[in-house]
Amino acid sequence: GGMSNELYNTIARVTDGIYEGIAIGGDVFPGSTLSDHILRFNNIPQVKMMVVLGELGGSDEYSLVEALKQGKVQKPVVAWVSGTCARLFKSEVQFGHAGAKSGGELESAQSKNQALRDAGAVVPTSFEALESVIKETFEKLVEEGNIPPVPEVTPPPIPEDLNTAIKSGKVRAPTHIISTISDDRGEEPCYAGVPMSTIIERGYGVGDVISLLWFKRSLPRYCTQFIEICVMLCADHGPCVSGAHNSIVTARAGKDLVSSLVSGLLTIGPRFGGAIDDAARYFKDAYDRGLMPYEFVEGMKKKGIRVPGIGHRIKSRDNRDKRVQLLQKYAHAHFPSVKYMEYAVQVETYTLSKANNLVMNVDGAIGSLFLDLLSGSGMFSKQEIDEIIEIGYLNGLFVLARSIGLIGHTFDQKRLKQPLYRHPWEDVLYTK
Repeated sequence: GGMSNELYNTIARVTDGIYEGIAIGGDVFPGSTLSDHILRFNNIPQVKMMVVLGELGGSDEYSLVEALKQGKVQKPVVAWVSGTCARLFKSEVQFGHAGAKSGGELESAQSKNQALRDAGAVVPTSFEALESVIKETFEKLVEEGNIPPVPEVTPPPIPEDLNTAIKSGKVRAPTHIISTISDDRGEEPCYAGVPMSTIIERGYGVGDVISLLWFKRSLPRYCTQFIEICVMLCADHGPCVSGAHNSIVTARAGKDLVSSLVSGLLTIGPRFGGAIDDAARYFKDAYDRGLMPYEFVEGMKKKGIRVPGIGHRIKSRDNRDKRVQLLQKYAHAHFPSVKYMEYAVQVETYTLSKANNLVMNVDGAIGSLFLDLLSGSGMFSKQEIDEIIEIGYLNGLFVLARSIGLIGHTFDQKRLKQPLYRHPWEDVLYTK
């Protein structure tokens, strides 16, 4: 508030700056006390002196008085309690804040100032003298060698008003796009602040680039290698799946690369490759809530929701998806924790008791393991992990990977000079 601004300005004029400022406020029930912070500052080596500005009302300053009397504070404390003018009024005066009213002689500004002075604090004779007392205390610490002198820095001139600069043609209007992942200004492009030359010199791979551009941080090598494995394993799954089929048909219709690629990408969704985020979301929610696997599965069944990441049209208990096995093997060898994957495996064990084809698919493997990657790396908060899943990062990984295969199928059809595709009549059931 205003008192804080005034005090910070005063300190800045006569010392080398402020390490930390706390505005406790004048409410009746504050969240902390003056002594809480003074004792904390007393244990911080960078803090050489403390300045306290209080006000009449309440008894918070007396907690500081007791701390000073007991010798708990070894650094100089400059203090002043405002509100000495209250005695000029015949009746009780409320000074704006809920707690800023004197409830008796002990709560008056004069009594508090005297108590602080008697306890060893440096207390000026008036608020007007506070600045000079702060200056004297600071200069004494400098003379004693407790504070090394710091040269004053000339503040930069105040920039020209934006509206004036726009009208004069010196600057353009405010931008409508904000970008935080890359910057192409300067001598070379940067990904999340990392120059392109550094990326090449350090031998970063595709996983590292995804780490910088998607997650805005440089993840450990085992994380970026896992990302690369996911890309490789999901790049293609043959010509018969819906995405590849669409790209093949579009390419054989004579369309260009982008059209063929987009045609395949548009099939990605809840039933094809787009269940990674949902698998991660549901597995995380169930695990974090402590649900047993059967409680999770039966709960989803009651809601009429299929468990994302579980079930395959071809794979079964006796014919597991090799991609899932490879991902799990890598995680066991390199991840610090695989708690979400182990939970997903327990869910799979329960679903396999219901049907032979309710095995964990690659969506479920990537979804659960990415949860382990994000939480196990220690580089993401719970809120960030939830946001990553909500935005669709994990489905983005499948989109990126499968684009490689869809482009390959497009080139393959054009290289083979395949004609326009027409689905055979015998493969269509015509009904009335």
